[in-house]
Amino acid sequence: MRTLYRRLLDLMPRVGVRVTDLGPGAAVVSRGGGGPYEATRADKDTWVLRRTRDGARPGVAQGAAARLGDTATLLLMDAPERLDERRLQLDAAEYLCAQHVAAMLELYGVNCVFDVGANTGQYAKRLRRLGYTGRIVSFEPTSETFARLEKAAANDPDWHVYQCGLGREETTAEIHIGWQTMNSLLSASDYGKGRYSRFTKADTEEIRVRRLAEVMDEALEGLAEPRPYLKMDTQGYDLEVFAGAGERIAEFAGMQSEVAVLKLYEGSPGMGEAVAVYEAAGFGITGMYPVTREATTGRVIEFDCVLMRADAAPTP
Repeated sequence: MRTLYRRLLDLMPRVGVRVTDLGPGAAVVSRGGGGPYEATRADKDTWVLRRTRDGARPGVAQGAAARLGDTATLLLMDAPERLDERRLQLDAAEYLCAQHVAAMLELYGVNCVFDVGANTGQYAKRLRRLGYTGRIVSFEPTSETFARLEKAAANDPDWHVYQCGLGREETTAEIHIGWQTMNSLLSASDYGKGRYSRFTKADTEEIRVRRLAEVMDEALEGLAEPRPYLKMDTQGYDLEVFAGAGERIAEFAGMQSEVAVLKLYEGSPGMGEAVAVYEAAGFGITGMYPVTREATTGRVIEFDCVLMRADAAPTP
């Protein structure tokens, strides 16, 4: 015999109410613009709901939840059977790195982020989503990518963009293009060519290269008490960017650099060499997050390294 509860669920669609049946004793009902929904059960007490689109059928999907250590934090996973360990680790690292950077910017009172190697503005947009409201100054040298960056920043009055690269000296140079987000002033190493087929392309573009020290006054203009942070993602060229700051690197409260364990580019520094230079300049590591790993061996190729200047921390 069907229960009254089940009979009511069957009747609701006739009066314009959508029903997503979750199983015994549980259902989602909605009307108007809400739903239909797909529900993913994370654990016995937790469901995750999302609206279905394009006529997709509502229903129940398989999911899972993993408790992080002995904490009260649950990691919710949709279709966990499709998640491999490497992808899960890298996704988690990207999320944790972004959260950590946002926390450091707030803790140190950063009011200007130098986004060097901006590509189309992914890093800047992520900072905005995480609540950073200060100035962002993005640098991207290649013409096609810069056009997309300029468009992304057009409606943000405190996001400034420069079409140039940064390096040790003021010059012009040929940059390898056609490598998607990995365009570089350096040639690909044998290891890099073996890992990425895109590195076999030989297209180049002439770009302007400026020194960080030469653009800082313009970038910081109007800030009464500048508290800058330097983010670098220049495909093996970060130490050259860093060198171009000269003594003015001491003005930065913190920094972020993509450091290599396995070198994708000829002449790029290894992780130990790069970190030693940063630490000698007064920065200390606050976080290390893997960016890419080899699927076959598990070895990390690159880390995002976040460093802050301890003497710039606020006084308790």
